[in-house]
Amino acid sequence: MTTPLAGLKVIEIAGLAPAPFAGKILADFGADVIRVDRSTAVMNLDVLAANKRSIALNLKCPQGIETLIRLCEKADVVIEPFRPGVMERLGLGPDVLLKRNPRLVYARMTGFGQQGHYAKMAGHDINYLAISGVLNVRMLCHTRVGSVAFSLLCSL
Repeated sequence: MTTPLAGLKVIEIAGLAPAPFAGKILADFGADVIRVDRSTAVMNLDVLAANKRSIALNLKCPQGIETLIRLCEKADVVIEPFRPGVMERLGLGPDVLLKRNPRLVYARMTGFGQQGHYAKMAGHDINYLAISGVLNVRMLCHTRVGSVAFSLLCSL
């Protein structure tokens, strides 16, 4: 049986849930996903690592950076999970990788994008709930209106 993404090569830089989850979905649909872990990582039994190959690299040394660049030269997609500027400081920003592989899709999994007021803020569920006002609605739960509003929001 042929899978929809057979032949697609994806490099996933290991990080928190959004990037590994995206990589897992691509792997489940047949993409060849190589997860790049930190060289200091211990054996990972993370369920989001299923169906992926992995390599441990130290992205703070020239050999690790060069190895990742070579992997990206043959890849279709790279998924990176860091806050704005991290990949650029490592010498692995889109300007560098796209110069070596112009057809590469450079997917950034930041919570609030690369620019703007919240760009440097971590993007986690609790941040989204606070910014959207859901946490404030929960404070109103002792009232009948607040309880109904919170129940409706939670059911979405």
